Amino acid sequence: MSTLILAFDTSGPFCAAALLRDGDVLVARSEEMKRGQAERLMPLLEEVLAEGGATWQDLTAIGVGTGPGNFTGIRISVSAARGLALGLKVPAVGVTGFESLDAIAPEGTLPTIPAPRDHVYVRRNGQEAELLPRADLEATAKLYLVPSGSETAVSIARIAADRFAQANTPPAPFYLRPADAAPSRDVPPVLLDE
Repeated sequence: MSTLILAFDTSGPFCAAALLRDGDVLVARSEEMKRGQAERLMPLLEEVLAEGGATWQDLTAIGVGTGPGNFTGIRISVSAARGLALGLKVPAVGVTGFESLDAIAPEGTLPTIPAPRDHVYVRRNGQEAELLPRADLEATAKLYLVPSGSETAVSIARIAADRFAQANTPPAPFYLRPADAAPSRDVPPVLLDE
């Protein structure tokens, strides 16, 4: 039986998607962007499906990047994957950035994901993931940074193709640090009756 996997990721400064049929890449696209992934993701997915000669109903499963990375980007992808999986009645497989990088990183390199303020997310030798200064790691290891968004999406699709039959829980965001945004500490204004 043929499998068709649509994978996407917006956890970095890109909107990326890939379509795989039986392990062969039909389409892989990525658009660099710091903002606007929410508006661009669904049109991009439709373009990828059309270019691959497929429809939503042809999909066997969905793969999605779950982070770490940009909070808003992660929420965009994960919520889209969960909604599509529910509506299409197909499994959605969450893949962390570390899993996708581990699958494609050259031997002898340390897979890392860029983070704000010259830091990187890293998971060394299967240990807990960490947020560390990039310069500290560069002094001790050869870093492998996230490649293009399309390479990441292809890696996510390949992992999803291997796991979709066992997918029994919806994908969830993978965060390593608390959100930068916080509720206002200002006291709300007093409302006066008219």
